[in-house]
Amino acid sequence: MSHKHVGAPELELSIVLPIYNEAGNLQLFIPELSAALGALGRTYEIIAVDDGSSDDSVAILRTLKSDEPHLRIVRFRRNFGQTAAFAAGFDLSRGRYVITMDADGQNDPADVAKMLKVAEEGDYDIVSGWRQERKEPLLSRRLPSMLANRIIGRSTGVKLHDYGCSLKIYHHDVAKNVNLYGELHRFIPALASGLGVRVAEVPVNDRPRTFGKSKYNLSKTVRVILDLVTVSFLLSYMGRPMQLFGLAGLASGSIGFLVALYLALFKIFTGADIGNRPLLSLAILLMILGAQFLVMGLLGELQARTYYEVQEKPVYAIRTEE
Repeated sequence: MSHKHVGAPELELSIVLPIYNEAGNLQLFIPELSAALGALGRTYEIIAVDDGSSDDSVAILRTLKSDEPHLRIVRFRRNFGQTAAFAAGFDLSRGRYVITMDADGQNDPADVAKMLKVAEEGDYDIVSGWRQERKEPLLSRRLPSMLANRIIGRSTGVKLHDYGCSLKIYHHDVAKNVNLYGELHRFIPALASGLGVRVAEVPVNDRPRTFGKSKYNLSKTVRVILDLVTVSFLLSYMGRPMQLFGLAGLASGSIGFLVALYLALFKIFTGADIGNRPLLSLAILLMILGAQFLVMGLLGELQARTYYEVQEKPVYAIRTEE
């Protein structure tokens, strides 16, 4: 059964908090967040998505709920990952603006006010936080992050200084129309670029973690790189896979044909035996590979057509209608 809320937003703000073993931080962070949101004078909800925590995170959330009636607790049956937690929060959100934050206290709730002001006054669809004076180690976290931000920006065309900052504000339309899986929560601004979104970046405070340790490790870095390849493909060739596979097929097939033509002419004019030449095998291989690429392109076109027609998904995105 789908949990998506459709239609007009019921609230002004929805805050989505992915939580995995953050028992020590929640007791401090949730009251701080509630105070910051209450000072805004807006209707809001806090959606705490527990991603299969093995500590007392859920028990603490239930205790905090008695003092914060706007808190909604969503429990996963097991650990699905941060991207799944964001996706669940987006699906369940009822706010005009959806705000994502980490629950470890490193994002400052006081930054929400100025980011919201930028979103509303500038009519931005996404406002992304840019962490200042980061507290993480240079070699293991900050340097790889800087390199990743540049690669992502050049690959996707959406240039941000800090893709890894979880503190972001999304318009309701963006949150409801972006599909997440893998580790794609880092690439939401890039994925949403297909909707023609306007993105702003605001400097925000970066605070040290009080309790626990970061869940980021080398294996996640590898997965982020692989997801970057996926995002680049989706943005460039999602609706036109033949342009990728077709070009590769034509290039491979043409080279193979030219090599085969050269060998045929060589055979005609010299009479030499070409049957055992490795170059002939290469020519045949390249032509077969070219044909396979073309077939893959055709299958991709059929799948893209099925995707858009079955889901009745439009190939355009309307900002406003007056």
